[in-house]
Amino acid sequence: MSPVFFLLAATAPAAWGQALLPIAGLTVGAREVQAEVARTPEARSQGLMHRRSLAADHGMLFVFDEDDQHCFWMKNTPLPLSIAFIDAKGRITSIQDMQPYALDTHCPPGPVRYALEMSEGWFKRAGVSVRDTVSPLPPP
Repeated sequence: MSPVFFLLAATAPAAWGQALLPIAGLTVGAREVQAEVARTPEARSQGLMHRRSLAADHGMLFVFDEDDQHCFWMKNTPLPLSIAFIDAKGRITSIQDMQPYALDTHCPPGPVRYALEMSEGWFKRAGVSVRDTVSPLPPP
């Protein structure tokens, strides 16, 4: 078990009564991140709700079975987040900031297969923008 995973496992979901999700190492633009993978309807519905912190360069990757206009909101989520909507080829199509507890929806400009949530401003600080790529992405 890597030290990064151990730290995440010891301090994150289990501490809030959430099941541990698989961790994927991703390259986002030129940056390396560790992301919990939410691929089931239950995991996607829970998302980062009730989390009070994220480790540096950690986030959550939402994996959907089909390309669609998957929208997100921040109900029960105390962390300010940024979300990158990602198409089936791994290309970022939109990056949006989301405020804690807000019920307004954040939708991609077109169908996507993935979404990656990181701490608010992470994509900007990392120099990641629309049209950059994310890899390797897990299959649906």
